Amino acid sequence: MSGKARERLARQEKAIERRDKMLERDLSSERATLEEVFDQATLMVIYRFMSSGILYEVNGVISSGKEARVYWGKDKEGKDLAVKIYLTSSADFKKGMIKYIEGDQRFKGVKRDTKSLFAAWAQKEFRNLDQAMQAKVRVPKPIAVDSNVLIMEFIGKDGESAPSLKEKTPDKPEKVYNSVITYMRRLYKKAGLVHGDLSEYNLIIWKGKLIMFDMSQSVPTSHPLAQFLLNRDITNVNRFFSRLRVNVLSNEEVYRKVTA
Repeated sequence: MSGKARERLARQEKAIERRDKMLERDLSSERATLEEVFDQATLMVIYRFMSSGILYEVNGVISSGKEARVYWGKDKEGKDLAVKIYLTSSADFKKGMIKYIEGDQRFKGVKRDTKSLFAAWAQKEFRNLDQAMQAKVRVPKPIAVDSNVLIMEFIGKDGESAPSLKEKTPDKPEKVYNSVITYMRRLYKKAGLVHGDLSEYNLIIWKGKLIMFDMSQSVPTSHPLAQFLLNRDITNVNRFFSRLRVNVLSNEEVYRKVTA
């Protein structure tokens, strides 16, 4: 073998070695992520959902955040589901969630241990979604909740979630703006809730209809933080639609429309 051939072969061997090391790191990272999400307790919850027939399979990740990961699931009829798993290992998030639970009479007396807090948080989102639906606010339909796992309607197609307003600008922003205010009013007056984290990131247009989602932090209107959160929601909504050149109402006018 010539010297050049040996050099070329050596370079190829090094490239393969580097690739194998990168693959090993990626697999190690993926394993760590799976272990973080699907700990023994969470696996038992998933197993109970499967045994009861609510859930048939769990596929890839739809969205990933610091506090939760949402997976694409299916029931035994093949209908798409969203499986939201709150990460009980997220210590920072645990600290942040307490202020939303305290003052919520629905969860008075919840223990401060990690398991109890995350179970209350998942229950909180389930109940918030249910109350919003009863008030005729379009949200993902809640289906089941157990411990730190929430199963709800999947908004999207073939495992790909519908884009938020942040990702896809609405064709008729003024009409959508009015719909957002209508939803905020129904949520406040009929469901007795304030979204608490409303923005273009948590609103979707799907099949021509506005959908509000991510309601785990929503609080009752009697909550000590309710007015602060409502004003923040109004500011976020007005800021976004102003950028789309919608002639928005003043924050005070929106507040009156929502609460009057």
